[in-house]
Amino acid sequence: MNKQATTGNHGENVRSDCRVTLKMAKSGGIQVRLESKVERLFGNAIRAQAKEVLRGLGIPHAHVEIYDSGALPFVISARLEAAARQLTGNQEEILPGMIGQNLYETGRERHRVSRLYLPGNTPSMMINAGIHGPDGIILDLEDSVAPDRKPEARLLVRNALRQVDFYGAEHMVRINQLPMGLEDLEYVVPHQVHVILIPKCEHPEQVLDVDAKVREILRQQGQQREIFLMPILESCLGVEHAFSIASAADSVVAMAIGLEDLTADLGVARTREGDESLYARSRMVNACRAAGIQAIDSVFSDVADEEGLRIAVARSRALGFEGMGCIHPRQIRLILEGFAPGQEEIEKAERIIGAFREAGEKGLGVVALGSKMIDPPVVKRAERTLELAGKLKRV
Repeated sequence: MNKQATTGNHGENVRSDCRVTLKMAKSGGIQVRLESKVERLFGNAIRAQAKEVLRGLGIPHAHVEIYDSGALPFVISARLEAAARQLTGNQEEILPGMIGQNLYETGRERHRVSRLYLPGNTPSMMINAGIHGPDGIILDLEDSVAPDRKPEARLLVRNALRQVDFYGAEHMVRINQLPMGLEDLEYVVPHQVHVILIPKCEHPEQVLDVDAKVREILRQQGQQREIFLMPILESCLGVEHAFSIASAADSVVAMAIGLEDLTADLGVARTREGDESLYARSRMVNACRAAGIQAIDSVFSDVADEEGLRIAVARSRALGFEGMGCIHPRQIRLILEGFAPGQEEIEKAERIIGAFREAGEKGLGVVALGSKMIDPPVVKRAERTLELAGKLKRV
């Protein structure tokens, strides 16, 4: 058994986090040594919380060192629990309360134009992410978290789902590549997550494994909620299996493409123009349309290149994508602007819906606009166009 464990982050540029070092003791109760810039205001509260968490985890005697950089209670609790697990192997949980602001559900048809990726082990990026207005916030347990930090990131993401106000954004979590990702589900499914992102998906069986595990956990928790899935295609094999993955389970509502890994698999460099991924992206969009789900484009990785992002969004929309990933809040506005319907699209949608209603009022079984027949899928797309136009008026 380890004699001490250290979790969390501390340093000159670290904010809203803490580093915890825990050493077990045989007697003397729980001794807390705290170094914090907010010692005078919150020192006693932090010490009291540390003792409460450790006792709740069955640790009566320990020495704790906390180097605090403005961590909120849910972060301190996650760091302490992670350290205790390293030393004891105890899987007991200390769950912070679920804030009322996060007790909302989302729907299959929800617009997912912008999705903001946040590293799952960096609390400073989580706390105010919702104020930027993304459609979804992705707490990432995969590529942005170092392998040896994944156990503590799970606890931090779990606590964030319960304590961070995301201002109405869809709660998303990107789990690790399977089979490790199945373990991640235990930490997020019970805690008001809305969408699970499945990275490096190559076979429909992977989707079915995640779907089955999610349903099993929900049954165990006695929850009747619906949790949606978003596979991410990041390899040549995944692209070739696009339709079977998109249609693998009813819980799949969208599918994304990851171009950094895909271009590496292709053996080519990712370019600003994106010609090297045209086939893959077109095939994925077609598969999504055939399966009746949303197609979501890859992130644009150069945060400083705003003109490049505008061009990428325009091309993405022209290919049939319905949204893109973001790696920085400043990208959200440009993506929302780029996917917003134009005036001509809005007017056409209004004419379609007007013709459909008029035909219904007259009891007509056939609906036409000029020389073109209008069927229910066309009307549905028109309704979504107007809904999106109204939603994006805030941009």
